[in-house]
Amino acid sequence: MFESDASSVHGARQPLLHQAAICVAAPSFAVSAADGQLRGLGADGFFDRDRRLVARLLLTVDEREPEAVGAYPQGPDRMRFVSVLRYADDPTSHDPSILVERIREARGVERLRIRNLGQRPRRVQIMVEAATDLAGVEEVRKAAATLPAPATAGASWLSWERETDGLRLTARLSADTEGQDPPSISDGPEGGCLSWPTVLLPAGGQWQTVLRISGGTTPAPRDHPDRPSTPPPWTEPALDGDRRLAALVRRGLADLDALRLADPLGRSVDARGEVHEDQFVAAGCPWYLTLFGRDSIWAARMLLPLGTRLAHGTLWTLARRQGTQHDGIREEAPGRILHELRTRDAQHSRGLTIPARYYGSIDATPLFVSLLVDAWRWGLAEAEVAELLPYAERAMQWIISSCARDEAGLLRYHGSGTTGLGRGLTHHGWKDSDDAIRDALGRQVPPPLALCEVQGYAYEAATGLAELLAAFGRTARAAELDAWAATLRKNFHDAFWVPSADGPAHRYPAIAVGRGLVPVTGPASNMGHLLATGILGPDDCRDVAAWLASPGLESGWGLRSRSAALPGFNPLSYHGGAVWPHDTAIAVHGLCRTGHFAAAGLLADGLLEAAAHFQYRVPELYCGEARVEDTPAPLDYPAACRPQAWSAASGVALLSALLGLHADAPRRTLGVRPAPGPLAAPLTARGLRLADREFDVLVNRDGMPEVQGLPPGWRVAVEG
Repeated sequence: MFESDASSVHGARQPLLHQAAICVAAPSFAVSAADGQLRGLGADGFFDRDRRLVARLLLTVDEREPEAVGAYPQGPDRMRFVSVLRYADDPTSHDPSILVERIREARGVERLRIRNLGQRPRRVQIMVEAATDLAGVEEVRKAAATLPAPATAGASWLSWERETDGLRLTARLSADTEGQDPPSISDGPEGGCLSWPTVLLPAGGQWQTVLRISGGTTPAPRDHPDRPSTPPPWTEPALDGDRRLAALVRRGLADLDALRLADPLGRSVDARGEVHEDQFVAAGCPWYLTLFGRDSIWAARMLLPLGTRLAHGTLWTLARRQGTQHDGIREEAPGRILHELRTRDAQHSRGLTIPARYYGSIDATPLFVSLLVDAWRWGLAEAEVAELLPYAERAMQWIISSCARDEAGLLRYHGSGTTGLGRGLTHHGWKDSDDAIRDALGRQVPPPLALCEVQGYAYEAATGLAELLAAFGRTARAAELDAWAATLRKNFHDAFWVPSADGPAHRYPAIAVGRGLVPVTGPASNMGHLLATGILGPDDCRDVAAWLASPGLESGWGLRSRSAALPGFNPLSYHGGAVWPHDTAIAVHGLCRTGHFAAAGLLADGLLEAAAHFQYRVPELYCGEARVEDTPAPLDYPAACRPQAWSAASGVALLSALLGLHADAPRRTLGVRPAPGPLAAPLTARGLRLADREFDVLVNRDGMPEVQGLPPGWRVAVEG
């Protein structure tokens, strides 16, 4: 009953989302067709904590589905759907006489209002069909055929219940008619129905009801993140300059607000009765509405110019779940940082099994260290840094130990293979699909693999932690880390550079090196992540910048994940040619940091143009086709999540990159280096945050910056 149309004919397929209407307020969300109807197809439903509570919510009036007029977002968590009905006896048959409104809230509320716009009374029959399978989000994602749960009727409600894997799953749909007649309720093995058989609508009159959806799992997931009770832990800057950038930042922060979760283990109440929470942002909706180490860290790093509290909450949420033992199924190891947290083990498509607490990520651990270092540089209190420092040191020790076991001293993953529960992730970098790593001939390359950007992350983590330890008086350990980082840098340069006879530069970094230090050839976007890590020298950065700005990688809408000049390039491949906004923003940051402003401006302008076409809710990824005159907008990647945390944070990342912001807490210095060109001149950003104090940056038309409101003792360094 709850199969998608495509899966029933062609086999299971992940539901497409590009035309779906999505409301999100983590950990809840709702998905429907653009007309507002939930038909039990694809990803349709109201969800909470990775469980579909209601899959079908089909409204008919006089046994007809209303004709859709439009869907109007009213914030990330709310949508207004408008439709109409036309009758043959209307004075003018083309003018609708009945207007139907559905106001949907992600947290299980549906407000129905039916208005008679005509000049005569009309008696109508209203019916809402409801059904559910109580499926897990992973079942919905792989389009598994699921059975409907039988419905039970009450006075003004329907309920469903199912036992599975020792859990009791429940859902309830109730109607609040606000003083009007209650519905007639019918139930059955495949669902139920709420109906109002004879509703009189006077001329100009209306009828309304409120449907409420609730339910969940018993026992409830223990110590699992939930919705916060305190405001967002960041400022909302006021921008004046490029209107696209301002809109992207504004919409992105609204979506990040909807993705916020809080760690129940990090909740406290002080002596004044104020609640304190450790907040973080979930990776994305609908499939990743939970803690993801890599994604949550990157979003927190990108938002550091708006305050350190999100970074602090993200670090503590991950620190409490840092690996403490060796567990092959979960791929846990002492010091390793979590990849993904779910309420239960999940069976995905193609035999993939992800344990509820899963550590199969090669990059979350070094990124964790760098997030702490960056938060310290942006003014996180030294006492708070000191509390987190032991977790960063344990993470660094996992990195060093892992490199010590490698033939070339690189940070490498070996793939998950088959465990007792099934198969975990094959690839452990941010490009983690099964076919993500291909060489210049388009051939898939299996693990073991050392990814280029991961070596940069590890180098950045080591040098940053060395600086932090030195500031805390631990100079001997700092010197050891600096020496280790220098060795890793040499190992990287010995293994990764690939010669090129006909490219924009004579060499480029391989996406990875495999067995026997064989490089995985073919230009890919991964090299953009290296620029800001410090592992590259000036000549290296120049070569990388040339490749990033080349037509193979630069699509006109942002950075392609794989060069279009290579065999196997597919503009609609998840990691083999599509554009990822966060990937582009990271590259822009690195290009600005290393002074390659022409390439940075090219990529940033493309991303901003694409964002405008997506109404500034940039999706997880989109098509990597070239931007030419007869392609006025980028194509959707049909299965992309939206909103996605690091895509939503990309606007703030662009803002910081274009202003050239670089905080240095030990020296009490804020570096500012605006990018030349119209994207940053003129540009005003008011309400940024440093060391728990708001400040403003104003760049005039000549590109000269002025900083106002720095914390006491801080100074500005205008970098050139």
